[in-house]
Amino acid sequence: MAAEIHPKPLTRKPVLLNKVEGSQDVVNMAVIVPKEDGVISVSEDRTVRVWMKRDSGQYWPSVYHSMPAPCSCMSFNPETRRLSVGLDNGTISEFILAEDYNKMNPTRTYSAGVTALCWDPVQRLLFSGSSDHSIIIWDIGGRKGTALELQGHHDKIQSISYAHHSRQLISCSADGGIVVWNMDVERQETPEWLDSDSCQKCDQPFFWNFKQMWDCKKIGLRQHHCRKCGKAVCGKCSSKRSTIPLLGFEFEVRVCDSCYESITDEQRAPTATFHNSKHNIAHVHFDPTRIWLLTSGTDKVIKLWDMTPVVS
Repeated sequence: MAAEIHPKPLTRKPVLLNKVEGSQDVVNMAVIVPKEDGVISVSEDRTVRVWMKRDSGQYWPSVYHSMPAPCSCMSFNPETRRLSVGLDNGTISEFILAEDYNKMNPTRTYSAGVTALCWDPVQRLLFSGSSDHSIIIWDIGGRKGTALELQGHHDKIQSISYAHHSRQLISCSADGGIVVWNMDVERQETPEWLDSDSCQKCDQPFFWNFKQMWDCKKIGLRQHHCRKCGKAVCGKCSSKRSTIPLLGFEFEVRVCDSCYESITDEQRAPTATFHNSKHNIAHVHFDPTRIWLLTSGTDKVIKLWDMTPVVS
């Protein structure tokens, strides 16, 4: 009887193409340069490096740029070659890479406690999440250089992703919150806070205004600011709270009494939806082709979400 032949099972493994080594600390983020044999990386060692493949087959830095603080994240737009780098010291630095990827020219720097970055190439908007729970929309397109604020989280922003087809922003925070923002809304800039020595509504002095306190024989009051008009007001003249979604405030914030009366129910309508992932999110990835969202958590759990009901 002939011996029975058992064919060997097929083993399919990923093929390692190359290793890019040389960073002196943790590489926090890296991307493949489209249509080029190149990689861009940012690291805890405070460097931004553009690695290009040489004739030897190895990757060597064509750009080695030292930053003033460790690099936490980045966003790269291959069409414009614009690179935005978030630093641990709370700033975003922008660069334009040369066509041959051998030079990196700085453009400008923004202040923000940056923990996450995302880019919209159509509207030319840069989204940054920060440790102070806020998201800033930077108008890189240059219409007016505006910076819009979004407040809808109770903890540090961990990751943000943009759904281009529906113009919705997805943000996740350390407390497990997932917020889907409608970016089709005509939003407004938050007003600058005004300085004053007395309430700009009732003219009562603030506690550092010794002269007016002495003249009117009154104890100074604590200063607050209306989030809608930016005026410096006392607690009595700003006793109300309201949501102002068009200014980015999805939660109730302090407003002066006159502004509270001017806000209509329509203006209080939310521009975002809120969802609880029930785990502490560390990072997210959005797949626009299937409209899936992947969340990975500090609880060692990875969750896949069908976002079709909310991202459409």
